[in-house]
Amino acid sequence: MAAELADRGWSVIGTVRGSARTPLHDLADRHPENIRIEHLDITQPEELPPLRDRLTGTELDVLFVNAGTTNNEQTPIGDVPTKDFIDVMVTNTLSPLRVIEALDELVIPTGLIGVMSSGQGSITNNTNGLREVYRGSKAALNMFMRSYAARQTATDRSLLLMAPGWIRTALGGDDAPYTVEESTPLLVDVLLSHLDNKGLAFLDRNGQPVPW
Repeated sequence: MAAELADRGWSVIGTVRGSARTPLHDLADRHPENIRIEHLDITQPEELPPLRDRLTGTELDVLFVNAGTTNNEQTPIGDVPTKDFIDVMVTNTLSPLRVIEALDELVIPTGLIGVMSSGQGSITNNTNGLREVYRGSKAALNMFMRSYAARQTATDRSLLLMAPGWIRTALGGDDAPYTVEESTPLLVDVLLSHLDNKGLAFLDRNGQPVPW
């Protein structure tokens, strides 16, 4: 998504964890005028205030948080180790909201705050179980964004939860039907098309509402 936005002329501030070189660094080499790299592990809340300080004076049109991890998808919820539960919920649910609460003042009044959710966070559409902790983490993420939205009545900002579909990534696996290359332009189209829509929406890769 950072590459797609840069190709469309947007300036992007992207965050990385650790000190290892990443594809974002390669992207910054190709777009030095459009890409700025910052360090942030969103599961470490003490890293948020320094990032906020480094971004002082920056105005963001869009703040988008993309974070996701999972456990063994076959494990029913009653058998999930407590540590696995905590790891997934902290990464997928608590940390994205911490980022939003820490950085939302940088977003312009008519800007957009978005989070990568999942169709598996839809309670309505859950008919076969599996990935129960992951599903629960994304459903909780959706609920917390609803709560955040309820506290934002004085703003014209757009709020967006995105369900990208099952994509062939390290998280999605090799059996996923969609590639990153074909999915990314669709996701960016949906993201940018929602800029002028006040309030919270839960949308799929084609811009259609996803049942809560």
